[in-house]
Amino acid sequence: MADAKVLSKEPLPEDQAKWIKLTKINYRDPKGVQRVWESAERSTRPKGGEIDGVGMIAILDKPSGKEIVLLKQYRPPIDMITIEVPAGLVDDGETAEQAAIRELREETGFVGAVAECTPVMYNDPGFCNTNLRMVHLTVDMDLPENQNPKPKLEEGEFAEVFTVKVADLWEECHKLERQGFAIDARVGSFAEGIWYAQKLKL
Repeated sequence: MADAKVLSKEPLPEDQAKWIKLTKINYRDPKGVQRVWESAERSTRPKGGEIDGVGMIAILDKPSGKEIVLLKQYRPPIDMITIEVPAGLVDDGETAEQAAIRELREETGFVGAVAECTPVMYNDPGFCNTNLRMVHLTVDMDLPENQNPKPKLEEGEFAEVFTVKVADLWEECHKLERQGFAIDARVGSFAEGIWYAQKLKL
């Protein structure tokens, strides 16, 4: 992934956009003043669906301690390799839980079982309407299919799977940032929550 880089940027005509569209929103604020907002919207949400995608908190229960499954993935919008949790779009007719199990296996090779599903979360509501559910999964390391997991990435997908001890995740985020990686907000928020809970002795 070190060879990946942005070659050029240019405006994208609306008829060439596959996944997003820009929208001008006319709205009234709490004082009754009419205003304008600019928004990006996903055009991939299944018809009648409530969410665009899912993110997965997949935990391996190892004798040496619990570990979280992460990805290193190049992202052209920021021209950096990011540290992310596995994630993906929901297919038509899928539940968040079904999408999470499928995407975890495709992106990492691991077979997981759903433990928890969060409320709907909005990634950046001041900018776009994209939303997701975070699905927590446990990975049984005794299962034969989890002994030597192999991702099944689609054409054009490039990701490196690795794991980090959950207890060390906050410190590892700082370390990875110093190495030049970008920390995805879902990873950072999860790590910060763990660190803060430790600090408050919750």
